[in-house]
Amino acid sequence: MSRYAAFVLLLASGIVFQVSHGTQVNVTDQEGKLCLFANLTVNFAVSYEVKADKNVTISFELPSNATTDGSKCDTKSSTLKLNFGDGHSWSVDFTLNGDMYQADSITFSYNLSDSRLFPNALSNETASVTVKPQITNVGVDTCYSCKSKDMIQDEVVNMTLSNVLIQAFVSNGSKSEKITSCSADVPMTSAPPTTHATSTTTVAPVTNTTSTAPPPTTTPTPTLPTPTTGRYSIKTDNSTVCLLANFGLRVGFKQGEKYQEMNLEPNGTKVTGSCGVNISELQVASNTMTIMFTFTNDTSKFRLHALNFTAKTSSGVEFSEANTNLSLWEAALGSSYMCNKEQNYTITNLLTLYTFNLQVQPFEVKKDVFSTAVECQADAESFLVPIAVGVALLVLILIVLLAYFIGRKRNMATGYESF
Repeated sequence: MSRYAAFVLLLASGIVFQVSHGTQVNVTDQEGKLCLFANLTVNFAVSYEVKADKNVTISFELPSNATTDGSKCDTKSSTLKLNFGDGHSWSVDFTLNGDMYQADSITFSYNLSDSRLFPNALSNETASVTVKPQITNVGVDTCYSCKSKDMIQDEVVNMTLSNVLIQAFVSNGSKSEKITSCSADVPMTSAPPTTHATSTTTVAPVTNTTSTAPPPTTTPTPTLPTPTTGRYSIKTDNSTVCLLANFGLRVGFKQGEKYQEMNLEPNGTKVTGSCGVNISELQVASNTMTIMFTFTNDTSKFRLHALNFTAKTSSGVEFSEANTNLSLWEAALGSSYMCNKEQNYTITNLLTLYTFNLQVQPFEVKKDVFSTAVECQADAESFLVPIAVGVALLVLILIVLLAYFIGRKRNMATGYESF
């Protein structure tokens, strides 16, 4: 547990992955025909012990010159094994069931005696972790494609897959041009059922899709109290705050036919993340949920680009949803984004996010405080009514005064003529 705590703490200190170029490999069978194809990017963050009760975390990328020794193809199972460095390997086991195949496990083995990659490591053993990926129901004559980031976490290892293109069972020695896309790459446009009224409804924009915000809907009273506003921050190695976020958060999601909601409780929430030049990440994890926010910038503006959500439901079944095509909470670099009013955002057709007292700044934080805020439309509109009332009163006062002076002038003129 102490190793995991150290891993979380060091992730929060600002790990920035290298720029990825991808690794492409071809595995052939005994006849020399292509039987497995892969082109993907894998980034690692590994925590290891350098002395008693002290861990450090290093980050690195699966190199493009990885070899495929140990990879194999069979009629019902295949293994992709990529070897690199001094005794490190990353492998995926696939199984075929009828017309579909899936990835059963990913195993990452790393040699702590490699002083170039793990300097001052206290152990010289070869450690390994095995996790289960969410690569399922892939058509036998198609390539599995997932451009979105897929973060897989273990106690001391964090693997992030992206730009994945794999065909585990290649027929006739030729890679298929057909694609089976992961759910994170598929645009979602429909909204889940809403169980309470909100002041404003905002639909998360999806790439290549034109959508408009639906009108507010009058629905029953919220099933949960207003969530507590929490303050979250990420620091760099020199303890300088590089990301700030304040918000109260409620999440609504549909699992099967059941719709349920959860509030994020700031007390006891673990905060991790990283700050980069173009990408910053904030992950908040409570006993019931884990949410990863990914922010990007285009040198002039930043926005919330991706959101990954995992929940532990009361039924014991894990719920997980993600959208990597968002364009929310946009503001100019050097400023923060703020929206005090309650907002709801349709992340996918199964997931809705409700925010309260929101203010975020994922880039260019100075002196550990928020910069000037760019307000959301709902906050701006809240000032229009009092301003309009004030202007109307001022105009009314001017009209009354003008009528008074005109009337007085006429009375004085009438009195002079009578005299």
